[in-house]
Amino acid sequence: MRLTANEKLAIIQEVTRSGIGVKRTLEEYGISRSSFYKWYQNYLEYGYDGLKPSIRTSNRQWNSIPEDQKDLVVELALEQTELSSRELAVKITDEQRVYISESSVYRILKERDLIPAPNHILISASNEFKDKTQFVHQMWQTDFTYFKVVGWGWYYLSTVLDDYSRYIVHWELCNSMKAQDVKRTVIRAIEKAKLKTKQKPKLLSDNGPCYIANELKQYLKDDLNIKQVHGKPLHPQTQGKIERYHRTMKNVVKLDNFYHPDELMEALEKFVDNYNNNRYHESLSNMTPADVYYGRADKILEQRAIIKQQTLAKRRRLYQQEKMLFL
Repeated sequence: MRLTANEKLAIIQEVTRSGIGVKRTLEEYGISRSSFYKWYQNYLEYGYDGLKPSIRTSNRQWNSIPEDQKDLVVELALEQTELSSRELAVKITDEQRVYISESSVYRILKERDLIPAPNHILISASNEFKDKTQFVHQMWQTDFTYFKVVGWGWYYLSTVLDDYSRYIVHWELCNSMKAQDVKRTVIRAIEKAKLKTKQKPKLLSDNGPCYIANELKQYLKDDLNIKQVHGKPLHPQTQGKIERYHRTMKNVVKLDNFYHPDELMEALEKFVDNYNNNRYHESLSNMTPADVYYGRADKILEQRAIIKQQTLAKRRRLYQQEKMLFL
């Protein structure tokens, strides 16, 4: 029978006050002297807390997460409420150098009612582009989306996204959706990426009028040596990555009303910076687009593996030390 700390303390007090001796008093309680002296020693060393169930008797596993790390999860979750449990787990590994699995982070937050609602809605990508890219600048995706600026009318956002890394290479706000707007966006993307003639990517787009215009087709082929690829009509999953980007971006940026184009530009710039450099993508092995785009992926994954091994080894050592303490 397992006794509580209060029951153990009551027995200790009874035995120490008993006039019939330790042995006979313990026999009346049906408790062995070895157990009693173990309780008594723990009480002398640790006080009342020493009578509480030990780690060994609490079914604690060697890889249980320490309380201070659980507190860290809660603290960061309260500071950065926009992060999902997956993003939070990766952030803790990268910035705090402590490995806590996504499922553990989710469980810790759920126990404290801190699980946030999804910050965006994903489009199904079961029918995504079949020929997956293998390296940066192999193919770019481009598309327009639109915003209304109060008192100014409609503005059109032209974006170039690297298919392999999901990195936003270039974006700009346009007054129209014409072939010349596409040409300007692509040229500036090439300048930013510092691409040479032989490094030009394929350009994937939908079948909008500006993308199928002969003017654009000839310019990309003859002047820029870029091959165009068009998605299947009425099948937006082909451009799934930029479609998902637009959905994610609009769910954040369109929360505000804009009364001047500069306000919209500032909001877009802030979002793109966060998206490229801070937002972890599950499809990128929980790295940011910038990590993949700039070739840091292998080093980051290697470092995460080391942190995981070190964290688990530390938990095992602490478990063994605590286990020996209560033997």
